[in-house]
Amino acid sequence: MKFYNVGKIVNTHGIRGEVRVIPTTDFVDERFAKDAKLYLANQQGEPLELTIESSRPHKGSILVKFVGYDNINDVENFRNRELRVSEEDQQPLEEGSYYYHQIIGLTVKTIDGRELGKIKEILSPGANDVWVVQRPHQADLLLPKIDDVVKKVDLDNGVVEVELLEGLE
Repeated sequence: MKFYNVGKIVNTHGIRGEVRVIPTTDFVDERFAKDAKLYLANQQGEPLELTIESSRPHKGSILVKFVGYDNINDVENFRNRELRVSEEDQQPLEEGSYYYHQIIGLTVKTIDGRELGKIKEILSPGANDVWVVQRPHQADLLLPKIDDVVKKVDLDNGVVEVELLEGLE
């Protein structure tokens, strides 16, 4: 089974088993809803399945309480670990929208066929995402995810076709 990160536990909160989570998902309300299933990343074998008892926003993060974990001692070792969702729990996206894991690793080519490199990460600084393209023997290329630049995403062939506007390269 494949898993995808939806947040990171950065600390405990209080003494009743709550943890502070920095979400890394666009579906915060759904992923951290009561009775939602998440998996705690584990270096040795299968991730630990957790069920959300409650959650609430708190200073740019989310305070989460898991079923059966009722005091700070139960969750102390969860600190600095990733929370994940299983592949089966991912929601279908609307046409033209993609999960980060679908985009990272794709080869970027210009509309005239010149290969630029591979997408190594995605930044979300504001109005639109920025795809970071790792280029051989050159500095990384920052591509804004806008229709004028990204012309075609072909997941089946692992290629993104782009038109470089003046000043991008």
